[in-house]
Amino acid sequence: MAEIKVPELAESISEGTIAKWLKNVGEHVEKGDYLVELETDKVNIEIISDFSGTLTEQKFAEGDTVQVGETIAAVDESGQSNTVVETEQKPPEPIAHQPIQPIAAAADGQEKKEELNSRPIASPAARRLAREKGLNLNDIPAVDPLGRIRKQDVSSYQHPVQNNTQKVGKAEEMVSSQNDSKPILYERMSRRRQTIAKRLVEVQQTAAMLTTFNEIDMTAVMDLRKRRKDKFFEENEVRLGFMSFFTKAVVAALKKFPYLNAEIQGDQLLVKKFYDIGIAVAAEEGLVVPVVRDADRKTFAEIEMDIMQLAEKARTNKLSLNDLQGGTFSITNGGVFGSLLSTPILNGPQVGILGMHKIQLRPVAIDKEKSENRPMMYVALSYDHRIVDGKEAVSFLSKIKEMLEDPESLLLEG
Repeated sequence: MAEIKVPELAESISEGTIAKWLKNVGEHVEKGDYLVELETDKVNIEIISDFSGTLTEQKFAEGDTVQVGETIAAVDESGQSNTVVETEQKPPEPIAHQPIQPIAAAADGQEKKEELNSRPIASPAARRLAREKGLNLNDIPAVDPLGRIRKQDVSSYQHPVQNNTQKVGKAEEMVSSQNDSKPILYERMSRRRQTIAKRLVEVQQTAAMLTTFNEIDMTAVMDLRKRRKDKFFEENEVRLGFMSFFTKAVVAALKKFPYLNAEIQGDQLLVKKFYDIGIAVAAEEGLVVPVVRDADRKTFAEIEMDIMQLAEKARTNKLSLNDLQGGTFSITNGGVFGSLLSTPILNGPQVGILGMHKIQLRPVAIDKEKSENRPMMYVALSYDHRIVDGKEAVSFLSKIKEMLEDPESLLLEG
């Protein structure tokens, strides 16, 4: 009997949660087939079978936590299920006394077939959401004319509250309310959401975090982008956005103020001489920060292409662990959701994060007698005061402002 174990995932990941079994007990599997989807702190991983045969055992149920190296399933390489009973060589009995087990087995097979046929057709995202909400897919009406249940169907489904009890996952949670017309739904937090919550609290408890603010006149960047965007797209097959300008400006500023590209390890400072910039993305499963590698060596087009590809992988839940590890500084853009001003939280162990915000026309004094409406953006730099002094932080943000208000200068930065 071959054992299926949880493989080594990454240096910082030691456990995961069984999100969904992709093969059922009794099914035949080939070497390389996906057996189970494992939810980790950062990404979802599909574990493959290293053997061909019959899946004879699932040692854990969906929702259980498993450790790296732990056996989670067994495969019979002979191809027989452990439910098959070997028969001894005996003389044939009289026909009147022949056992009727084959008929029962056929009936069982028919029941299993009917059970499989009765399972609703649903997308993986819909099944995952229904599992998290404790909903039965058979109760959810499908808008799709073919009967396929989509994630939107699960999201919009209103579960009737019965006996003031709501099932969530494996547990039952009491819906307690003084008014029955105001039900309360208890939802299980996903492993990723639990990790996000834990780490955000940890960084606030560990770092001496402060935030400094400035505002940038985006006129020059917007004019340059307007003039160049069509030709840029023709030549590079990717659109020229604002993120490449900000990424270039951040890298140039980090070279001037290297402690913002460092981290603390014990009583030592690790000042990094490479520039892997994390770009925060709001995915359906929660906030993720994939990394643009070696941003100092990349062109505007290469940065835009990397960001586009990472954002698409985040939206489709296809980010790998390598996509998320090793960032040295992060950028988050709350402006895409309409945020005018915020204080971003550090992405530990990094010691700096730049927050971008909504571009808004505001009156700006040009001189003592003249004002103009200009496209302005508030920017925020959160930093760890244990490493970075206020003078460095303010100067860093001023440097970014200076370069973005004169974007041609970004081409001269070495």
